Amino acid sequence: MFAVYASEPNADDPLASLVVGERPDPEVPEGWVRVKVEAASLNMHDLWTLRGVGIKEDQFPMILGCDGAGTLDDGSPVVLHSLMGDPDWKDDETLDPSRKMLTEWAQGSFADHVVVPKRNALPRPEGMTASTGAVMGTAWLTAYRMLFTKSGLRGGQTMLVQGASGGVSTALIQLGRAAGMQVWVTGRTDEKRELALRLGAHQVFESNAKLPGKVAAVFETVGEATWKHSLRSLVPGGTIVCSGATSGFAPSADLAQVFFLQKNVVGSTMGTLAELRDLLDFVATTGIVPEIGQELPMADAEEGFRAMLDGRTAGKIVFTR
Repeated sequence: MFAVYASEPNADDPLASLVVGERPDPEVPEGWVRVKVEAASLNMHDLWTLRGVGIKEDQFPMILGCDGAGTLDDGSPVVLHSLMGDPDWKDDETLDPSRKMLTEWAQGSFADHVVVPKRNALPRPEGMTASTGAVMGTAWLTAYRMLFTKSGLRGGQTMLVQGASGGVSTALIQLGRAAGMQVWVTGRTDEKRELALRLGAHQVFESNAKLPGKVAAVFETVGEATWKHSLRSLVPGGTIVCSGATSGFAPSADLAQVFFLQKNVVGSTMGTLAELRDLLDFVATTGIVPEIGQELPMADAEEGFRAMLDGRTAGKIVFTR
């Protein structure tokens, strides 16, 4: 079958290991289902896989892609949940010590077909396109959990999104606006800030700019480059929700602010099956149209990977079959 895959790990030149070609058709173990892929979205995780991070060398070649939407063999439309783990785990799946992303466990979704555990193929709401479904499983689910499970925000409160154009950031803007939050966003360029305004941000600012007031919650995916600004921008007792650190992992914690002003720093990773079901319902009910910056045929996957590697993103990158 057609597939986009990593031939081997390549830490220094990840795209050198990217292959658009053919791979064997997948077998379907008991308790798993086969999904005919209609659309799949690109994540930073796919670049990390090309670099060999989070995956053993003997797992290559590895078909890339953790997210996707398509149909089961009976024609039922589904959305993939990309977090896999112990089927007997009864608690929050993100806390399962054996949890892995799809391509750390099995072959991925950038192909004609992908095989996943039955519970990881969720019914796609009526009227939801495959491209919309394809962006839900990682970036949008991460944003949903950050906002609705971790932040403690209530409608009308002010939130700050650090970074304007990535997949999680654009999802936070759209979700926050739909949920009735006052959405403030920082961005490095006029173009990125204009994108945030178009997606529903109430105010936008240059990176690390002084804000007109303090916010109840900050959403962090940037890390070192914005961390001090995030702490300064937060009201006493407010919350920073952090799901990544694209600019570096070692910001100063500034513990004086944390304990004296009782500021909360909360980690967040991916989301649960229940949260993905709720997200799908929320998007379908509110009529949100996720920002897709590029939609490309899967055969042109290298173009999308190169855009992500170079930081030329404006929402999600989606590949279609």
